[in-house]
Amino acid sequence: MKKLIVLLTLSTLSTSVLAQETSWLDSLKNLIGLGDAKEQTAEANTSAMPSTDGLIDMLTGSLDVNSGQAAGGMGAILNYVKNNVSSEQFSQLAKSLPGVDGLVSQMPDISKLSSGEGLGGLLDKASQYSDSLKSINDVKKQFEALGLKPEMISGFVNTAQSYLDTEQGQQAKQILTDGLGKLLG
Repeated sequence: MKKLIVLLTLSTLSTSVLAQETSWLDSLKNLIGLGDAKEQTAEANTSAMPSTDGLIDMLTGSLDVNSGQAAGGMGAILNYVKNNVSSEQFSQLAKSLPGVDGLVSQMPDISKLSSGEGLGGLLDKASQYSDSLKSINDVKKQFEALGLKPEMISGFVNTAQSYLDTEQGQQAKQILTDGLGKLLG
């Protein structure tokens, strides 16, 4: 009986040492680039911090827009968020998603656009009496100035939320969602 216990103990120890050795060897292979490519890609995806460059790439890849439209449209949305969250929250968003201020600076200037006619003109008139309507109307106009349909705003938002749906992007995603408030809803 004692021999059986000793034999099982030695067997268990040798197996666990072998398992650690294999893990160590795999880590070394990955370090020098000889590991499994799928594992390396998965590790890179989970450890990569979100960036505005990555977000713009995702927008241009998933929506039918060019990089200028993607940057300007996302800048318009982020400016809307900036006006609807505290400065501390927006500062956290900028830390979680480097390059946010650069995107906001790329939104189109709509100050010289004239009021539209029909329903657009009505929204322009109504926005004079409501800051919330004015902000929503500004985002709509900024999209139109970029040659984008206002209906694409939700596509931009959904793509941004999807891009930020990582462990590192959760805080940025939450602030973005909080700041969108009435824009989508």
